[in-house]
Amino acid sequence: MKKYVLILCVFTVSLGFSQENIPSVLSLSEYLGYVKSYHPIVKQANLILHKSEALLLKARGAFDPKIEIDFDEKRFQHKDYYTKLNAAFKIPTWYGIELKANFEENEGVYLNRESELPLDGLYSAGVSISLARGFLMNERMASLKKARFFLNQAREEQQILVNEILHNASISYFSWLQSYNEKKIYEAFLNNAEIRLNATQKAFEAGEKPAIDTLEAGITLKTRKLHLEKSRIQFIKSTLSLSSFLWLNNNTPVELQDTMIPDIQTMDFVDTTFNIALFNTADFDIEQHPKIKAILYKRESLDIDRRLKKNNLLPKIDLTYNVLTENNNQLNALNTNDYKAGVSLSLPLFLRKERADLKLAILKLKDIDFENQSTQVVLKNKINAIHQELASFQIQELYTDTIVEDYARLLKAEERKFFLGESSLFLVNSRESKLMDAKLKAINLENAFFTSKAALFKTAAISILE
Repeated sequence: MKKYVLILCVFTVSLGFSQENIPSVLSLSEYLGYVKSYHPIVKQANLILHKSEALLLKARGAFDPKIEIDFDEKRFQHKDYYTKLNAAFKIPTWYGIELKANFEENEGVYLNRESELPLDGLYSAGVSISLARGFLMNERMASLKKARFFLNQAREEQQILVNEILHNASISYFSWLQSYNEKKIYEAFLNNAEIRLNATQKAFEAGEKPAIDTLEAGITLKTRKLHLEKSRIQFIKSTLSLSSFLWLNNNTPVELQDTMIPDIQTMDFVDTTFNIALFNTADFDIEQHPKIKAILYKRESLDIDRRLKKNNLLPKIDLTYNVLTENNNQLNALNTNDYKAGVSLSLPLFLRKERADLKLAILKLKDIDFENQSTQVVLKNKINAIHQELASFQIQELYTDTIVEDYARLLKAEERKFFLGESSLFLVNSRESKLMDAKLKAINLENAFFTSKAALFKTAAISILE
């Protein structure tokens, strides 16, 4: 209940009775937590597991014991031609062995001699065995093993899909944060332009400044307003884009309130949120990557197919043996002299179909081995490139911070000279524009840094902390 109250407090549209517009901060970790819990695509990814579990249950069904009843009766012109009843209980086992208990009861005027049985019916218990083909590997064994590998493969693929949607959601959050920071910068510089215009007008009225300075200050103010309006629209668009990832538990999309803002301290928590604080490229085990593990599970499944196709090269030899008795009270002491047995043998002379199936299975294994090798190299290179990029961003950040500080000092010095009458409004505005551009570049660099962090999270397929 507490969780739903929190969701409603954070996301639902204001009802109108609140008179305060106190900004509420939505952190990256909280945002991704809601995405992971309620986003439809994340729920859709969970269906992969449910599907694989259903397939595993289906494969296990091939080993379920079963009851078979066959009843056949013919009556014509008031004559009972025959009545046949055959009831069986079968237990399939792991290897090509099937246990069977059977009861037969036949009667009728025109019953075949071989179908004649004792009056109380005939009981039997026995076994059927597939020697050679189907003993160590058969269709139901292969289906069950492949279903288990498919379940493991589905778990890895689910993590990849979840990480992809979380990556896309985080990119949307970083765009939201960038547009918010840019809007705040334009608001600050618009305030400076308004103060400067008021001061310039007063100086003009006092005869201290020429009229051209008021015109230039007015142009600067209008330019700042134009920039602010563009940034405001961009912030609205990024907010709506962010809202597309936010859903409630009942599959209801939500929209952020106007008072909701991003966390400007995201830099301090981004590594913890993505669980990459301790990530080390040198210690990264590519074999544990979900994509590689999924490929290896798929290879195991294909190897099961290869073993099955290889087993099909053997001759098909089926043996059956059943001990017979007409008294169910004697089932514990069956007479092995009363039995029913049989053997069947079949083998294609050229085995062209079986040899072709085996060759195709081997080719599929080679294909997935090449895919595995290629994927490992691609992942390693991507992770290494992202690591180098992040290291470069840290250096660029130092330079950018220094440039912003230097432009701020230049602007401050130019403003002092302007008020002392040793500079012009044009130079002040020029210094301020340089400072504004430097701050915007710093924001863009921060966004690129965040994007690379998200790319590392996605490429390395790291599980996000709960």
